[in-house]
Amino acid sequence: MKSINKNEKETFDYNEIKIPKMDRLRFGTAGIPIRAHGLKTHEGISEVRKLGLEAMELEFVHSVNLNPVTARLSNDSRIKNDVVLTAHGSYYINLNAQEKNKLSASISRILHAAYIARQAGAWSLVFHAAYYLKDSPSKVYDRVYEALKTITEELRENDNNIWIRPETTGKATQFGDLKEIISLSQELDQVMPCVDFAHLHARNGGGNNSLEEFRKILSEIEKGLGREGLDNMHIHMSGINYGDKGEKNHLILKESDFKYVDLMRALKEFKAKGVVISESPNIEDDALLMQSTYKKI
Repeated sequence: MKSINKNEKETFDYNEIKIPKMDRLRFGTAGIPIRAHGLKTHEGISEVRKLGLEAMELEFVHSVNLNPVTARLSNDSRIKNDVVLTAHGSYYINLNAQEKNKLSASISRILHAAYIARQAGAWSLVFHAAYYLKDSPSKVYDRVYEALKTITEELRENDNNIWIRPETTGKATQFGDLKEIISLSQELDQVMPCVDFAHLHARNGGGNNSLEEFRKILSEIEKGLGREGLDNMHIHMSGINYGDKGEKNHLILKESDFKYVDLMRALKEFKAKGVVISESPNIEDDALLMQSTYKKI
């Protein structure tokens, strides 16, 4: 279940990684900006700052594409440019896997991403936690809870306090409605939600798309997690295409039915703090659109 070389973990001082206080919402891109395609990660972080954005998500969705050397370069760059980093873990995770080797592999992928992401200076790590398969939601919840308990206990043993963020998901077949994620965050230290508002919109078949519904979502987070839940938000946003079974694919905000202006208004009303990551096909354009909209409200 150990994810990277033992000596590598023991010789790295995770306490030396200093993360800025989240005193506002920071907007950024899911990965290196499109205009910086081909650049190294640490160079992409500089491009994020040149765009006027303040956050970037490391995309570990197919593989962890940093090592301790390039992670340090990324950490130096995010400090120099005052950019908050987050990370998106592997797509190949299912904490409800029936086979022990597949469950172990999923846990290892999360741990490996968490160690390298933290060495890069990342504040939090998000991933899609599980599929229900043919199991009851309560049984899947218990399995996810146990897996996350194992993960966070190991991270604490190594002084790695990166936030672990199971994400709200866009299909009813996937574990991850808002109540499940809030409950996990209540029960486990070092676990907090990643709220993907586009996923909640698609999962609900087109609901969760009005100012009142956004207020209700944020109120649920505050009720379940207190003010910390709103002061410590990792948000994903994009337009989204959906059908009877939920999410199909991400869309550019202005080419979708998502009422992003109302969402920005609700986030401002609730004085939310943390990171908003654009997962639109035009990642930097929609990140800038949301940022400018938020500032104008």
